[in-house]
Order: sequence, then C-alpha cells, then structure tokens
Amino acid sequence: MSARLGDARRLLVPDASVDAVLLLGPLYHLAERADRVRALAEAWRAVRPGGQVAAATINRYAAVHDTVRLGHYLRERERQAAHAAAADGIMLSPVRGFTAYFHDPDEVPGEFADAGFPEVERYGLEGAFWLYGDVNDWLDDPERRALMLDAQRSMESVPSLLGDSGHMLTITRRAR
Repeated sequence: MSARLGDARRLLVPDASVDAVLLLGPLYHLAERADRVRALAEAWRAVRPGGQVAAATINRYAAVHDTVRLGHYLRERERQAAHAAAADGIMLSPVRGFTAYFHDPDEVPGEFADAGFPEVERYGLEGAFWLYGDVNDWLDDPERRALMLDAQRSMESVPSLLGDSGHMLTITRRAR
C-alpha cells in the first residue's frame, strides 16, 4: 500500500489505476465549485472501475455551532464570520486565520454527479454529539462509547440531520 501527496485537481497517477481515493481535506480548501468538481473528476479518472472514493466536507453550519459551543458566539467578529459562512459557504476565520469552503449538505451530491459519480452515500461524522460539550467520558468508557456509536449510526445518514454534524463523509464507487 502507498500514499502520495499532491494536488487533488491533478493527480499524478494513470487512469483507473488505484483502488481508492481519499479526499480528506481538499474539498474544503477549494473555494471555487469548479475546482472541487475538478478534484472529484480526477478521483473518478484515477480510481479503477469498482473502486471507492471518499471525500470529507465541513458542513455549512459548523462555524455557527462551533462558536456557540465554545462560547465565542459573543464575539462580534467570530459571530459575523460564522453567519457569513452559513450564508455563502466561505469561511474567513478571524481567529485562526484561514479561508475554507463549507458545504451545504445538499450541494455535495451535485458536485459528485458533475464529476461522473451518479450515486453517493452521505454520513454525518459527529452527528449532534459534538455539540453536547465534553463527550470524552462517553468515549473513554467502552460500554457508553458503544451506546453513543449505536445512537450515531441510527441517525448518521438521515438527510435532515446531516447539517448538525460538523463534518460529512461522502462515499461512492466508480461503476464497473
């Protein structure tokens, strides 16, 4: 097994040559839709028929949730940045000094379709549990962790709840 570092919009591998493509970051660092679709199209080109593509995105409302959860919502600049990201997807972080693109959960399947993948499965990674404060007590206890994961699995693909999760994972396969 091997991994390579590169530009997701121009993968340096032959057509249909890899078993899987993991896009765990580039889609939220590409502010332009055309660049995100290009990265997904490159994944489609590189993955063999039957191969899998998995892409992480940050949800449009994550900044609002996070500033409230952390107590930063009281800070005018952070509140404005969070609401701007919720409105148009562009996150200009006044504190952390980065720019990112935050997806509306319903726009992700269209980007995948435009890149050649007609069907996707979407999963909210944290669900609403990340909003509950410190869940480490649950995660550190095997029995409680199993219960929390079971609860999350029961809701992780419910379309109306995808925006509650801070991150979403979208998975698809290239048709054989």
